[in-house]
Amino acid sequence: MQRLPPTVIVVHPTERRSKCTVEPLRGRDGFVFWKFPERGTESLAGYVRLGLEGPLLTAADAQTGLLVLDGTWRRAAAMEADFRDVAVRSLPPWNTAYPRVSKLHEDPAAGLATIEAIFVAYTILGRDTAGLLDDYYWAEEFLRLNAERL
Repeated sequence: MQRLPPTVIVVHPTERRSKCTVEPLRGRDGFVFWKFPERGTESLAGYVRLGLEGPLLTAADAQTGLLVLDGTWRRAAAMEADFRDVAVRSLPPWNTAYPRVSKLHEDPAAGLATIEAIFVAYTILGRDTAGLLDDYYWAEEFLRLNAERL
């Protein structure tokens, strides 16, 4: 069985670890964390970046690595410039369970919490989703809202 490249999660330095939905994935096999703006030693050749502007992620992308930017929507958008060399793939519409509370900025209508986006991407790519949502407070609601897609 061919080993897939790890999912690289780039975390904005102001992201609060206590509120970070992907924090429980640290140390888990198959995930690598970088602190923006530094890059790790992993090559991003053969990777796609999850984003809002790009063709849909499909099963045809199953062998690619995933690059995921983690931060508020505004900060993640600013981080994109540093990774414009990585092809973008968007996700089909799923419903988020993550409560939106920003009083200053509007989140994209198709926006998901980072852990939700990774779960959706893994589902599309046929990857194992076991345990991904175990520590996500809104997991049950997220799965309920998207039951017809599973």
